[in-house]
Formats: sequence, structure tokens, C-alpha cells
Amino acid sequence: MKKILVLGAGFVAGPLVRHFLEKSDVHVSVADIEPDKAEALAGSHPRARAFALDLKNETALDAEIGAADVTVSLVPYVFHPVVARLCLRRKKPMVTTSYVSEAMRALDAEARQTGIPLVNEVGLDPGIDHMEAMRVIDEVRARGGRILSFRSYCGGLPAPEANTNPFGYKFSWSPRGVLLAGKNDARYLAGGREIQIPAAELFARPETETISGVGTFEGYPNRNSVPYKDLYGIPEAETMFRGTYRWPGWCETLKKIGEWGLLEAKESDWTGLGRRAFLARTAGLADTADIRGELAARWKIDSRAKLFDRMAWLGLFDDAPLPGKSGSPLDLLEKLMLAKMMYAPRERDMIVLKHEFRAAYPDGGEELITSTLVDYGIPGGDSSMSRTVGLPAAAAAELVLEGRLNRAGVLIPVVPDLYAPILYFLKSRGIHFREERNKIK
Repeated sequence: MKKILVLGAGFVAGPLVRHFLEKSDVHVSVADIEPDKAEALAGSHPRARAFALDLKNETALDAEIGAADVTVSLVPYVFHPVVARLCLRRKKPMVTTSYVSEAMRALDAEARQTGIPLVNEVGLDPGIDHMEAMRVIDEVRARGGRILSFRSYCGGLPAPEANTNPFGYKFSWSPRGVLLAGKNDARYLAGGREIQIPAAELFARPETETISGVGTFEGYPNRNSVPYKDLYGIPEAETMFRGTYRWPGWCETLKKIGEWGLLEAKESDWTGLGRRAFLARTAGLADTADIRGELAARWKIDSRAKLFDRMAWLGLFDDAPLPGKSGSPLDLLEKLMLAKMMYAPRERDMIVLKHEFRAAYPDGGEELITSTLVDYGIPGGDSSMSRTVGLPAAAAAELVLEGRLNRAGVLIPVVPDLYAPILYFLKSRGIHFREERNKIK
């Protein structure tokens, strides 16, 4: 009996756990610091075990890793290097959906030396985005072509009929992760010129893109796109851009929320303050009943703007009690959003991922290649986010578990023996891209 250890029973773990429970020769152990979450996934299945595990207890974590054939880490990214070090000590492989951190990258030499794969970035973004990008890039190379430009956007959003709140957003994964993404600087290449966007300006100039049959979105740059020239092996590319899709209005609102100071994680004392008073203090404003008017004056915009309607809808201007006596502005914002921006039963979420390539060939011809994934959640079932993150990780773990991955080190899915079988696995489950090619000259 093969054994898989799944660390974390959050938003995206369900499809992965169920995939392995469908296999008669696999036992699944599901661990979470909140045992109820783990038990909800494992149920009463005879080949499943659910239990509480605090990752700070390295002795217990080490024992669990040692008893498993592969560990899938779906916990906050700061814990992945800890899990990886223990996997190397036990000579056991690991799979995670998160970006490769510097701490993880530092383990590459040891992983190669010991022959252990530490597979990272096998979710949606990062993950499926890499895989489809490399599939197209490798096809262009096979024809002797070069990639002159690569642009990509990805968004996890409410499906059009579920887009029912003023923010145009509902949570299908970590709320804190969504908000903290707005504190990252961004870098990308445009026509051979490097563009740097400080976090304070991340939402300042969103682009507008329309996906036929789906809708019109606004997009903003996602982290540092520049290294992907080397990662994807396309040093000739003059444009390299990766961005995030949102329904219109998100960028304007998040920019002002950031200016207000509501993305700050520094804790403070809330004792004796109502919500409006706390938020006024955060913004450095007087605690008056017209905090909306004060903000409008500071930002030099009309107090009747939709931006303020969104903030009022969220409850930012209410004089209601705070949830506790201390915390950070980010804590409060997260709680308010969780209370009002979750999916209702049977509502669908949606994933939209679009790659656009400009390719040049030896005969002088050029073509524009677009590859688009639009995937919807299952009403009453799995969200699209959980499927597009959990299932690629399941496919990667299955490759490792069955001994079909003959690579070691800190890996991401940019090589055919990783991306090809995972894309095939996803296509068999209805997750696939629509490709279009048009000659430019």
C-alpha cells in the first residue's frame, strides 16, 4: 500500500485527496492544525486518516513524513522549506503548489545529490500557467521559431452570474494571500525596456481585456515577470509580462484601501474603539460621522463615487464593534471580507487564464498565438480554484508515487516530462486550453 501525506486541509485540498482515495492501492493521511477540516476531507474512508498536526512540532512532522512515500504540502508557504528539509533528511519526495522561495532554492544541490525530487509550483498560477506556456514555446522551437513577446493574465473570479457584490470578487482561496498580493512590487519587460512598478502604484493603471463569451476584465502586473525569460528559455523575448485579472472596479478600490493603510499587518490595540474610530485612526483622520467625506477630500474625488459605495457596503464606515481588542488593519479587513464575500451554496467560481505569444520563424513569417483556459466551478461541488490547484498537484504527486519522474532537485513544471503528463491528466478531467493562431506577416 502506497502512502501519501497531505499537509493542509484548506480550500484546494479536496480534489487531490479524493483523487487518491479513488485508488485502491493508496492510503491518504490528511493533517491540519484544525482537525475538523482534515476529518471533513477524510470522512470515514477506510484508506484515510485525519489528525491534528502543528507544523511547529518538528518531531511529530518528521515522523509523519518518514511514514509516507510522498508528502504534499498545501500549508502557508513559509512552512515549505521546513517540510522540504525533513523530506530530504528522510529521503522522501515532496510536492507543493507554491512559488519557489530562496530558502527552497537553497535546497536544490542537496536534493540533487540525494536523488530526491522537491516539486514546486504545480498549482494554477504558478503551475498550469508554466505548463501551457512551455508547451507552446517548445512547439515554436521545434519549428525553428523564436518567441518575441509573451503576455499572460490569470484570474480566479466569480462566474458572471455569481458576480453579485460591488467588489466583483469572492474568496475561493486564502483571503490574506489575495490581499497581500497587493503589497508586491512588479517588474516586466515591454518592447525591450524594463518597467518597474512600486507596490503603491500596482493598481494605478489597469489594462482592459475582453475574453469572448466571458466578459471584460481589468488586469494589473503580477510580481516580477523578468526572470521568466530565462526560466522559459526565451532570452530573445522583448516583452515578458504576467498579470492578474479582476472584474472592473477592483483595482481602484484596492489602491485606495492600500492608501488608507488597511493592508498593514502591524498589530495595535483596539481597546475602547469602534470600527469607524479605529479606521479613522489608521488613516490619520478625525473620528467624525462623515469619514466618507473626509476621505473624499483627502483623495480629491467625489464622495458619491462608486468607490465609496463599495467601502460602505463592506462596512468600513460603520460604528460597529471591532472583532476583539487588538490586531492589525489587515486582520480587520480580512474579517470584514470573509463575512460578506464568500460564495453562496451552488454559486460557481471561474478561472480565466490567457497566454499570448508573438512568434517569428526562419522564413520571415510571424504569428500571434493565443491559448485560453476558461473553467467553471461545479455548483454544489468543487470550485474551479480547488480543481485547478489541487488536481495538478495530484498529478505531480502521482508521477512521483508511481516512479515516473526521473528527476531530482528543486523542480518546477517547465520540462516535458513534468508538464506533458500533467496537462494530459487535466485534459482528461475537462480542464483544457483553446488555442488560436493567426499570421501577422
